[in-house]
Amino acid sequence: MKTQELLSLLKEHTDKSLLFEYASGRYVGAHYHITEVKNITIDSVDCGAGTDFWKETVIQLWESPSEKGTRDFMKAFKALGILNKVNRIKPMDPDTEVKFEYGNADFHTSQLFVKGYRVENKRLIVQLAVEQTDCKARETCGVEVAEELASESNCAPGSGCC
Repeated sequence: MKTQELLSLLKEHTDKSLLFEYASGRYVGAHYHITEVKNITIDSVDCGAGTDFWKETVIQLWESPSEKGTRDFMKAFKALGILNKVNRIKPMDPDTEVKFEYGNADFHTSQLFVKGYRVENKRLIVQLAVEQTDCKARETCGVEVAEELASESNCAPGSGCC
């Protein structure tokens, strides 16, 4: 989901509670805060010496220990207000992919992409998912999909790949 799509979605559902489903049936606690918004630029080199460049918007979610037990989720209106304020201070690129950074005692901190969303009653549920790592230089390194699943040694030191 692009940053502008998220902002439009929040604007369309301002009256709804905003929930984040980080795994099937598992939600960020109602005591979450948006603690940081990052405009990230990635300028990379992959294991096949290929270069790439892109930008992302990363929104960090944090559960406040002092507010544990809170039952009311943040409204989409409040989240939109926070993001609009950030945008006035440090403009977000509306065409970049938006990700959410989150973790708790039961789930490793990770950057999660938006897999989808659904509206249920008075709730806007943003569905997040983990993005698996991948070899971006499959062709250069000679990595085949079936082979990769069977073995983790495809990009072993000395193989000419990594």
